[in-house]
Amino acid sequence: MSIERRALVLNQNYEPLNVCGARRAFVLVYHGKAELIHAAEDDIRGVSSRYPLPSVIRLHQPVRRPRPRVRLTRKEVFARDQQRCQYCGRDGVELTLDHVLPRHRGGPHEWENLVAACRPCNHRKGGRTPHEAHMTLLRQPVRPSATPAALFGHYLERYREWHPFVIGWLDRGSRAVYAAS
Repeated sequence: MSIERRALVLNQNYEPLNVCGARRAFVLVYHGKAELIHAAEDDIRGVSSRYPLPSVIRLHQPVRRPRPRVRLTRKEVFARDQQRCQYCGRDGVELTLDHVLPRHRGGPHEWENLVAACRPCNHRKGGRTPHEAHMTLLRQPVRPSATPAALFGHYLERYREWHPFVIGWLDRGSRAVYAAS
């Protein structure tokens, strides 16, 4: 069994809940807490038998949870801004985080005040607001909505079998469930 192998955990209604280790997913299935929806190509070998290695499981009991939120990290800000400087529009350059209203002037460290900026634009803006620096933002920064694709999308390239469950959930009209709070 691959130690790094992950499994997608679905709620009783097939809503993507989280990602756990394959070992944890196997234990949930083995103890009857979840059912195996999709198995990986590998097996778990016991002393006298083999068991399918879970890739997607569905819990038998529904789980209530608060609305998910996208964590505020550099990587997520760059992804929201599509790896592009929000002042000059260049992509493929080394990006930095820029506080639209500088922190030393009371600007919060929040989604609505952070943008991706290339080093020259960030240096040119300095400790000023974009208006004071005579610079304009391509798009106003907003908190991204926590869709299954945003929460679990970075796993989709490695685990293609999750695609129908993560992307497919959006097709079932769940946009209201994941609306940004």
